[in-house]
Amino acid sequence: MSVDAKFVDSAPEGGPGGTPPRHVAPRRRHPLRRVLLVTLAVLLVAAGGTAVAMTLYARDIDHDIARIPTFDQVPLRNRPAKEAAAGDAMNFLMLGSDTRDPGSTGGSRSDTIIVLHLPKDRSGAQMVSIPRDTWVHVPRSADGRHGGVTAKINAAFAWGGAPLMVQTVEDYTGVRIDHMVMVDFSGFKDIVDALGGVQIDVERAFTSTHSLNPDSIRHFRAGPQTMDGAAALDYARERYAFADGDFARIRHQQQVIKAILSKASSGGMLANPARLNSFLRASADSVAVDDTLNIIGTADDLRHLRSENLTFCTSPSAGTAMRGDQSVVLPDTAKAKKLFAAVRRDDVPQIIALGTDK
Repeated sequence: MSVDAKFVDSAPEGGPGGTPPRHVAPRRRHPLRRVLLVTLAVLLVAAGGTAVAMTLYARDIDHDIARIPTFDQVPLRNRPAKEAAAGDAMNFLMLGSDTRDPGSTGGSRSDTIIVLHLPKDRSGAQMVSIPRDTWVHVPRSADGRHGGVTAKINAAFAWGGAPLMVQTVEDYTGVRIDHMVMVDFSGFKDIVDALGGVQIDVERAFTSTHSLNPDSIRHFRAGPQTMDGAAALDYARERYAFADGDFARIRHQQQVIKAILSKASSGGMLANPARLNSFLRASADSVAVDDTLNIIGTADDLRHLRSENLTFCTSPSAGTAMRGDQSVVLPDTAKAKKLFAAVRRDDVPQIIALGTDK
């Protein structure tokens, strides 16, 4: 099977640097409608069965996954070095877009940016969300036509695809990125439905006015509830109903990811062959990764991962502000420096302490 995928890149609203070029990578046989932050869930479930089943499945999906040339286009001289103390700890850059978001003007904007740290002892994973409007330095793109300016961090993908996004995140965090995974959050719908729904504890009642429902309205009551795919997607993408906007959306996306992991790793899922196959196929059809990622090795690395040893945090910010006509998130550079230094050292207790220190 061809593993090509098409990504058409577009600039974020109000982004500096002019209109970005349209980068067209090779096409896949069937269009890549969604890419996956839920890669962890796929690999987790694959690894949750027997070693033989894990290997056979990983080999199978390895032929179906879109591969994106990434690291050979990142200037080596500009990349941060890995610290000896980190050993074989790994860092993934996970990018997501929300093509159904009414605020999106293009289908390949990186609306969600997460640095996932897998410690050397493989005891769990730490996921650090970086708000998409974080005001950072974006290096010059490979063609020299864009970047070299301060902009919203998600401008990097629009101007230079995955390579410039990796370069920008490495420049901001000082963390060496080992692998890259992409996801379109609209893919949550099929994945959650394949799981038979997920349990979400809604922090407070709200109404989404950009829902998948025919009338675009969905009401969420407060408290624990089971959500199907459409409801989970509406929940994960809503930001207009909250005073803290994108920060609320980040929290909800983290909830949904954790709920998917919890359901995917349950004994009931592994004991239901039809549902397991449906989930794996829905997920595998969504994956796009860098061209150096070893699927089988990563599945083995993640075999012990469960929702209870997955920690979420958000890169520290100093509030919002206007830069020209753009509303941006100002990074708290002092706190962010400490947090990402802990990631570089593989200091898990410090990552958790600094990441949850509000």
